[in-house]
Amino acid sequence: MRPLPPSRIALLAVLLASLPVQAQIYQYKDASGRTVISDRPPPAGKAPAKTIPGPADAGGDSAPAANGAAAAPKSLADRELEFKKRQQEQKEAAEKAQKEAANKAARKDDCERAQRQLQVLESGERVVTRDAQGERVYIEDSQRAAEIDRARKFVADNCK
Repeated sequence: MRPLPPSRIALLAVLLASLPVQAQIYQYKDASGRTVISDRPPPAGKAPAKTIPGPADAGGDSAPAANGAAAAPKSLADRELEFKKRQQEQKEAAEKAQKEAANKAARKDDCERAQRQLQVLESGERVVTRDAQGERVYIEDSQRAAEIDRARKFVADNCK
């Protein structure tokens, strides 16, 4: 007699392991008033039994189909596809959250810089810039007013 190949042994193990999952559990009171929980229905003539959902019923994954028949369990390939899909969705959500955090930090940094610039402009101190030749040039009052207006508008629009 030849030994069974490992693939057949694995298939047999899966089939045997799935048998208890399909069983129903019944709960009823016997003649002496004790509560009985069993995988067999109560004897005929007894009070109607209450069916307790088993592990397969509680999960909701194997809910009955629209026609009333039990839905077939998902194949390994289907479960793996669902797993990969969930994994991809989690990865995309993490990347999106990371990008949003980076954008938020950049906006906050820009806002703080604009507020400091506005503070410097409104302080009345002399402000120096560089011209095209690299020479230091002090800004005039009209330029200062225009820069203050621009800085205030930027702060109002972007620092919320």
